[in-house]
Amino acid sequence: MSKKVAIVGTVGLPAKYGGFETLADFLTLHLAQQYELTVYCSSKDCEDTPKMYNGAQLRYVPIRANGVQSILYDVVSIFRALRYADTILILGVSGCVVLPFLKLLSCRRFVVNIDGLEWKREKWSGFAKWFLKLSEKLAVSSADFIITDNKVIQDYVLSEYSKPSSLIAYGGDQASKIAINYDTPTRYPFLKQSYAFSVCRIEPENNLHMILEAASQSSALPLVVVGNWDASEYGRTLRATYSSVDGIHLLGPIYDQSDLDQLRSNCQLYLHGHSAGGTNPSLVEAMSLALPVFAFDVGYNRETTENSGAYFSSSVELSGMLASLDELALKGMGEKLAHIAARRYRWELIAAQYSKLLG
Repeated sequence: MSKKVAIVGTVGLPAKYGGFETLADFLTLHLAQQYELTVYCSSKDCEDTPKMYNGAQLRYVPIRANGVQSILYDVVSIFRALRYADTILILGVSGCVVLPFLKLLSCRRFVVNIDGLEWKREKWSGFAKWFLKLSEKLAVSSADFIITDNKVIQDYVLSEYSKPSSLIAYGGDQASKIAINYDTPTRYPFLKQSYAFSVCRIEPENNLHMILEAASQSSALPLVVVGNWDASEYGRTLRATYSSVDGIHLLGPIYDQSDLDQLRSNCQLYLHGHSAGGTNPSLVEAMSLALPVFAFDVGYNRETTENSGAYFSSSVELSGMLASLDELALKGMGEKLAHIAARRYRWELIAAQYSKLLG
């Protein structure tokens, strides 16, 4: 009989929101024949509520999966999974405050992906940071197995808690190289020339202010950024400041995957400003597409790219890099990053690594 595995901590499937949803999507795709999988989803956040997906059963909890409600959402999902699951895979730490209690009452196997160091993010209040740090501590101390997605975070967990963890990143090979359709340039005229590209959530930790300032100082390469500009005052301010600058194109969220893949896979350069969160899915996707990458200079990004990208720490530094682009060097960088992605960031490999921990 197949072992029963519950996946907790995603908004829902099919994946539409972020990295954990994409992870759950591909775990179900690759492991549904091996396990009896159940994925918990938020009926408040999912437009559709199918009962099955990729061979996995979907169960719905009527609580929102983001913000402060995510704590209750995860806790309720965990308690429901306790009724039947042999192993519970928890994505993120916000619901892990109950793990010490559950370990006393249950013989279930708990596997926790602690994500990035969420408590360090600027967007959280002092209390939220304290709670997330506590949740991280309880997750690491109580889980049967800990997953970290980046060597820097793995080293942190070992140093901070004296606990080993399994290093498992994300896949990026779902990103597709797509030729530009005949009608797409009519909607996105910048496709008629070379351009730099970035897609991310518009948050201070992703350093869009630095990237946009650099692009405004350099006319060497137009910049296209896709993101949720209306989600915060930070995003609204950036859009008001830079949307009228020549050579800068600020686009809202693009939910048509074909459109997004066309824009991303045909850029000359990918800019990655993330400074938090470990191994970022958008970065490994860009690497899988053989895109040359200029990344913010932080240990997470250097580890992900094996120091094979180029790195900036300020808008002045990035502006200088943009002004002195070498097309041949960029092509070589993209090819090297693609080789790294093929070796480390394929979903078949990631799923096999998870399978060793799920029992």
